[in-house]
Amino acid sequence: MVSESTPSFTDEEALAFHAGAKPGKIAIAPSKPMASQRDLSLAYSPGVAVPVRVIADRPDAVYDYTAKGNLVAVISNGTAILGLGDLGALASKPVMEGKAVLFKRFADVDAIDIEVDTTDVDAFINAVRYLGPTFGGINLEDIKAPDCFVIEERLKELMDIPVFHDDQHGTAIICAAGVINALQLTGRKINEIKVVVNGAGAAGIACLELLKTMGLPNANAVLCDSKGVVYRGRTNGMNQWKSAHAIDTRDRTLEEALKGADVFLGLSVKGALTQDMVKAMGKAPIIFAMANPDPEITPEDAKAVRPDAIIATGRSDYPNQVNNVLGFPYIFRGALDVRAREINLPMKIAAAEALAALAREDVPDEVATAYGGVRPSYGADYIIPSPFDPRLISRVSSAVAEAAVKTGVARRAMPDVGHYRAELTSRLDPSADLFHRLTESVRAKPKRVVFAEGEESCVVRAAVAFQQAGLGKAVLVGRRDVIKATIQRAGLEGVADLEIRVPHSAAEAAPYIEALYKRLQRRGALHRDVVRMVTNDRNIYAASLLSAGEVDAMVTGSTRAYAAVLADIRRVLDTPPNQRPMGVMVIFAKGRVIFVADTSVHELPTSEQLADIATQAARVARWFGYTPRVALLASSTFGYPRSERSERIVEAVHILDRRQVDFEYDGEMAIDVALDRERMALYPFCRLTETANVLVMPAVHSAQISTKLLQQVGGVSMLGPFMVGLEKSVQIVSLGANMTEIYNAALVASL
Repeated sequence: MVSESTPSFTDEEALAFHAGAKPGKIAIAPSKPMASQRDLSLAYSPGVAVPVRVIADRPDAVYDYTAKGNLVAVISNGTAILGLGDLGALASKPVMEGKAVLFKRFADVDAIDIEVDTTDVDAFINAVRYLGPTFGGINLEDIKAPDCFVIEERLKELMDIPVFHDDQHGTAIICAAGVINALQLTGRKINEIKVVVNGAGAAGIACLELLKTMGLPNANAVLCDSKGVVYRGRTNGMNQWKSAHAIDTRDRTLEEALKGADVFLGLSVKGALTQDMVKAMGKAPIIFAMANPDPEITPEDAKAVRPDAIIATGRSDYPNQVNNVLGFPYIFRGALDVRAREINLPMKIAAAEALAALAREDVPDEVATAYGGVRPSYGADYIIPSPFDPRLISRVSSAVAEAAVKTGVARRAMPDVGHYRAELTSRLDPSADLFHRLTESVRAKPKRVVFAEGEESCVVRAAVAFQQAGLGKAVLVGRRDVIKATIQRAGLEGVADLEIRVPHSAAEAAPYIEALYKRLQRRGALHRDVVRMVTNDRNIYAASLLSAGEVDAMVTGSTRAYAAVLADIRRVLDTPPNQRPMGVMVIFAKGRVIFVADTSVHELPTSEQLADIATQAARVARWFGYTPRVALLASSTFGYPRSERSERIVEAVHILDRRQVDFEYDGEMAIDVALDRERMALYPFCRLTETANVLVMPAVHSAQISTKLLQQVGGVSMLGPFMVGLEKSVQIVSLGANMTEIYNAALVASL
């Protein structure tokens, strides 16, 4: 099941996203160095002959010497693409590439999409069955029913690696997790309830089968399709998979079946469940309306007649989203790590129970950030974990791996659970996770953001994307005719109702002029100077809108140097007490998130300034949902080698001591000590309980050189620098910033 909600982009943007210098969404990168002739000799001839001979003698060694153990094939013939139907194998490729990306993003599983150009079941099976030596698992996707049942069953018999049809089992596992918790909240047991499933396709039948395996009695499970109840003796529209769930009942319609029912699982179409049907259900009905993009009944309509209902949908804009991304990446991760031969029922149940248990726990800060600072808690509106919960990979994958070992389908023993969970956690891409959480946080509390350079094409595109994503209202500063022409050239007419602001006269801008003149009149500025500033300088005009409270945040910088932009803004905005304007860069590398400050403003900060920078940088780390551990960097470590240049860093630590700040910090220390656990262990008196995630640089030039060097050659991703320390929220992008960088700056400015 693919979750959908109202699109926040245009068709042109979707096409542009998939196009570019490297069309598509995936690429292959070598995992070993290829820098010398010796590297090439080891990678290919003659070095490759050594593992070849080992694998020939001992086939399981393929997992030790090749990528097989972390490689999944995402395979489709395009007969049931999303909600679009049978559009063919070729048209399914963007979706399969997308599924491969999700595998990598959420569980660090390498996935290759394979589109098989046949609708013949036997031909499809023969095309896939011989791929076993290449892959560690097979994820079947977007194959129509009942073909998908035959294909999966036959391939499971023919292959000794996991074969998993996610449209069936992924949906069933997430659904089962929600049902477990809904039953617990309402004091019911699975062997006592009546469940009605509407939709006898792949997902509906899989949901019913999994619940039966977990204890739902056959007689209490009613399956319905477009022709009504699947009952014994029915001949119209039947097949062997529906017949397996036929029961003795007098009910013939969905309406009749739902009388007194405890649970409704909808995998059908919009409007299939009416308010009258909901009224007829039992006490505290459990309603999973999972049709996409529009559910069988909206939560509002269901709650209107049954306030006691617990409701889930497939949409991200309602509570309790049944989202397959909570399942398949982590299920395959656990199966691959123990080299499982299959994904069996106990493994699926283990995944469902792990998800259910996670929803009952106190959520971490990352989830609270995604919900706009509101911390969700276990209850009727939180029975399924958030996709932003960083514990998913460690909990679900380890549960699946344990179940595989216990049921004898694993080729290797279960690793130490504690060590394994730590290893799993380190696999995630924190940059994607961070921005997912920030997006949800901003969407919960939309803001008005002014884009000062509103005539630039990249700024207009970023503003449109920001507004269309539901993050807030975009306000562009610039000449209306120029901006309209830019919108037309970009093909964005009618996409977003953007507000455009520009002072047409001094009289129109009078409130901003008088406010700024009052501020600058004793700083050498004449009234006519201020008139020119406000009416001619877009940064000053935008900052004036911000100062007056007409907008909540500001983004600028793509057309002018950083220092010049900051100087303009500081003419209008103050710095709060005990703060100072500064830049913070966020680095994402090898599973780490590292905040670097100051990267923008203070040329050679004093000890007092370094202490302020450390305090503000720690605040930024918390702002993004991380617990700060601050290292004040130098060329020396705790006095060795002695250096006069380190004295102000040492004094900054003493200042923090006197301030009794509420975060971990220490210094002076070299960068390798700050970031390497083993080197840090040489100094047992170090106050940091773990390697640093906030680095305070001794000077702006060292901050800029190190971050730009990493950006160019280090194979890391970076965000920022983000501006902090002004009385209002302003983000200054780098000169020449692209649309994505401007959009991200607007996102951060809106927090």
